[in-house]
Amino acid sequence: MISEFNKEKILSELADDNKKALEKVFNYYYPRLYNFSKSFLKLEEGIDDILQEVFIKIWQNRKTIKTSESFNAYIFTITRNLLLNELRSRFNNQKIKDAILKASLAEEYVSFEKLDYLELKGKIEEIIGELPPKQKEIFKLSRTEGLSHKEIAEKMNISTKTVEYHITQSINILKAKLEAYGLISLLYFYLFF
Repeated sequence: MISEFNKEKILSELADDNKKALEKVFNYYYPRLYNFSKSFLKLEEGIDDILQEVFIKIWQNRKTIKTSESFNAYIFTITRNLLLNELRSRFNNQKIKDAILKASLAEEYVSFEKLDYLELKGKIEEIIGELPPKQKEIFKLSRTEGLSHKEIAEKMNISTKTVEYHITQSINILKAKLEAYGLISLLYFYLFF
């Protein structure tokens, strides 16, 4: 396991173009990122390609990594953003969309073939449209554009706590309204597209 002291040293070596340091980062983080990605995507297909891109980005940005304290958040944010991009691209592939949806639905719910996706999407868009303007903008920046809380805060000149509050409120409103329609299990599916 990489201790904070060793992590600091490894990141310093990485900034000095040491490829062995990248290998150490890879060996430590790959299993954690793989499990995170698998739970996020609900499918294993494509995870290796995404993680390869994560480590390419780490190597490309090695000179700008400042401290080991924020490195965990940094590497998981890169992974999350790439996973969101992958989910969006998969969403356009009907076969993969069916597999993800079926994996995320409980057995007691109706099958995807019987689900009118356009009606569901319309209902969700309607609920989002009813959110207060600031909350709606923050939610869309997060879920549609895939911006991090920090990026949204900087863009809107507000605190990250305010961003977190508005996203939590938006999800709670969506959850309550979808629950009333018996569609609560689809909330998770939608939030990442």
